[in-house]
Amino acid sequence: MFAYIIRRLLLIIPTLFGIMVLNFLIIQTAPGGPVEKVIAELSGVNVEATNRVTGSQQGESRSGVSDLVDFSSSSSVSKYRGSRGLDPDLIADLEKQFGFDKPLWSRFLTMMENYIKLDFGESFYRDQSVISLIVEKLPVSITLGLWTTLLAYLISIPLGISKAVRDGTRFDVWTSALIIGGYSIPSFLFAILLIVLFAGGTYVDWFPLRGLVSSGFDSLSIGGKILDYLWHIILPVIALAIGGFATTTMLTKNSFMEEINKHYVITARSKGLTERRVLYRHVFRNAMLIIISGFPGAFIGILFTGALLIEVIFSLDGLGLLGFEALMNRDYPVIFGTLFFFTLIGLVVNLIGDVMYVVVDPRIDFERRDV
Repeated sequence: MFAYIIRRLLLIIPTLFGIMVLNFLIIQTAPGGPVEKVIAELSGVNVEATNRVTGSQQGESRSGVSDLVDFSSSSSVSKYRGSRGLDPDLIADLEKQFGFDKPLWSRFLTMMENYIKLDFGESFYRDQSVISLIVEKLPVSITLGLWTTLLAYLISIPLGISKAVRDGTRFDVWTSALIIGGYSIPSFLFAILLIVLFAGGTYVDWFPLRGLVSSGFDSLSIGGKILDYLWHIILPVIALAIGGFATTTMLTKNSFMEEINKHYVITARSKGLTERRVLYRHVFRNAMLIIISGFPGAFIGILFTGALLIEVIFSLDGLGLLGFEALMNRDYPVIFGTLFFFTLIGLVVNLIGDVMYVVVDPRIDFERRDV
């Protein structure tokens, strides 16, 4: 097993490199980059945008550009849309500031070299490093991902087992109808419904609408902090869990039904073992393999992608919202820094899922299989 883990860890390097190359080429060559964004603001004679470029506002773009701005210039730079009337020296200075004065391959190699040193750079539009932004937003996303995944599994696994044991009964039919209904409702629409019902939308005002904690959180006791935290997180978690809950329930049911009909189960029953002992001592271990293997993927999916709209709706400032804003603003250091971080975490978590296979069923031996 140790040799298998080493091989998988070594495979992470080329996999991560390939993912970064592909995304770098797609994003860097797409129109509407940071230089064009600043040019569009300058061409609109937006004073506030111009101040950001000259660095007169804290935390915004670089300084020393105002000397180069000449709106009366008739020269144009055809490389960027909207650059007509701007001094070519200004365009060159912007390219240098954002790193576009170097070839594409050089920018990529420099970025990867910095990433190896754990230097992810600074945001183009925020006065923060990428690492500090990730660390700042990570607790919110981990909270959503962890609680949502746990809730979905704690409900769907017992329900899936019950459906497998009672397959074809009225209980199975009605629960299947509820599961299909829940699966067909997008999480963000369900979130809006929860707000209308329970967060002061139309009916009752039992839960808060914004943030992860209250404004006076620091002054609360330890017990008060825990209750306040749970009070804020319950609606977003329920909204996120609705989709994963349906998928995991049906997966559990199908997995258990497949195992229940195998010969070793029939043999165990013929020996006089109780149905409960057959189910939880013999069937459970084999049926849970596919469920456990899906846990890392479910957690990563919720952590990095599934929570985006929920974070927006409930004003939760997490990684999903950070990545979306970075993509809209073409904030390349944040885009590629978070992509590198997310991909690395995802690959490691997938390896952990394989290790969990062996923990649940020691009969599995990855050493005898090709990676």
